[in-house]
Amino acid sequence: MLAKFPVAAIALAVAVASSGTAAAQTPLPFPKPGQPRTPAPQTPAGDPKVAPPRPAGAPAQTPTEETLGLPVYPTATFITSYDAGRGQRYYLFGTNATYVEIVAYYRSILRQRGNQVYEEPPVHMFEVGRFRNQTMAFPPGITVKDYTWGGLEGYLVPASGSAGVRYKTIIQVVPPPPGGDGR
Repeated sequence: MLAKFPVAAIALAVAVASSGTAAAQTPLPFPKPGQPRTPAPQTPAGDPKVAPPRPAGAPAQTPTEETLGLPVYPTATFITSYDAGRGQRYYLFGTNATYVEIVAYYRSILRQRGNQVYEEPPVHMFEVGRFRNQTMAFPPGITVKDYTWGGLEGYLVPASGSAGVRYKTIIQVVPPPPGGDGR
């Protein structure tokens, strides 16, 4: 009876059973505050891809600079958004512009230097409002991460019926919470 199941299906069943749920293993591109940093699992190139389900409460339409209250890189593609907690969401955009180009763009547009918070892989943050621990999960701002560091092929966004799309750089936008910018 066991011979009827492909080895990959058995391995997946064992992995899911031993870890709880498959959703618990899905890495987020930017960890929530207080979460330990864990490397994203590598996906073999030949695996079939399935479009991820839209997270609960995610907007049905692509957010704009007007709806976010923050600039979006002109050629960036909206990927998804996640509930950050405390009434905030964060929005992920992908682009094939380099990390250096994106950081230079936001330095120019936001008129601030920001802070490089990690050298390897490079991550740069631009805070645009005061963080209030009592009412916010994230400080309002823009975070840029290089997904080609160390020879990686880019951040993979699965697509139904194809191998998916890879982006060199991911931009995380955390708008100010409703009712104020935190300043």
